[in-house]
Amino acid sequence: MAVDYYAVLGVSREATGDEIKRAYRKLARELHPDINPDPEAQQRFKTVTAAYEVLSDPEKRQIVDLGGDPLAPGGGAGGGSPFGPGFGGLGDIMDAFFGGGASRGPRSRVRRGNDALLRIDLDLAETAFGTNRDIMVDTAVVCEICTGSGAVPGTAPTTCQTCGGRGEIQQVTRSFLGQMVTSRPCTRCSGTGTVIEHPCRECAGDGRVRKRRTLTVKIPAGIGDGMRIRLSGEGEVGPGGGPAGDLYVEVSERVHPVFTREGDDLHCELRLPMTAAALGTSATIETLDGNETITFKAGTQPGEVIRLSGRGVPHLRGVGRGHLHVHVLVETPTKLDAEQERLMRELSRLRAEEQPTVVSAATASSGLFNRRRGGRRKT
Repeated sequence: MAVDYYAVLGVSREATGDEIKRAYRKLARELHPDINPDPEAQQRFKTVTAAYEVLSDPEKRQIVDLGGDPLAPGGGAGGGSPFGPGFGGLGDIMDAFFGGGASRGPRSRVRRGNDALLRIDLDLAETAFGTNRDIMVDTAVVCEICTGSGAVPGTAPTTCQTCGGRGEIQQVTRSFLGQMVTSRPCTRCSGTGTVIEHPCRECAGDGRVRKRRTLTVKIPAGIGDGMRIRLSGEGEVGPGGGPAGDLYVEVSERVHPVFTREGDDLHCELRLPMTAAALGTSATIETLDGNETITFKAGTQPGEVIRLSGRGVPHLRGVGRGHLHVHVLVETPTKLDAEQERLMRELSRLRAEEQPTVVSAATASSGLFNRRRGGRRKT
């Protein structure tokens, strides 16, 4: 059964080449081994890459559209070649036995660099309102001596004498059917077709060196824990002075001593003495915008939640802010002196509260069950 390469990339069968490329890049940024070390992600990265290689090749994509699998043994439309696994058709078997052989040609010495990942710790105020942070990165950069060529200035790579610049070596074996030609990468030039006779002493012929540098990262307001910021072209420079990959900066938000963050909303707890909850009071609390006074009505109940609109974290994409939810905890005294106990008992007698009252959850109109259904007041 042929692999559904369109489903692997999450695109339709009518997708354009640009849509296929965008889908692949999006998945590659999530699954690349340098970014996601999960073994399952690495395996999926290989699958996604194989799907992109197939669908970005017009001939291989045509095979897929005809119901075949170009990567399966035999390849071709209709599920395989009549000549058995290992051959794509009559042309392949003729080339193999009588000396053709498909030449892949030399691979480029210049290649794109890897992406890099760096984590930074930020306070809640920094993630909420945004900031600029200077970060130190240690990545591969273009060698300043050879400017990426890998060769001593004034010299250049020469054609490999072993493979003649083809980047591969062909080997001919004979059988009763004729001769078979196989190809393998040239070991002397590593498949590039050229050899650096006089490698640069600074980079040893690689065209790049490691260097520590400082970058300024703009942290957007409203960014959350675990989110990543991409700095295009700030990753590793590729071999041979190739284009640099991207640098991903992952945000780690420090635990705040007062607030707990849930999305763009903030939560905190405020403890009220029993008497203050019964009589009503006001209290000053800390917010991200400074101190703010809240008034508690007489008879404030344990577990009540007061919402301060617009005192949370700004929305990352859009206008407005989340809310600050203040959870009220009413403290009951555990130690009373003789006079305090006498007064409490007198109060209990005056209110006829010597004995507790059991209230059915089905008929309760206030209290714990009502609050669990979302009862709260706003300010």
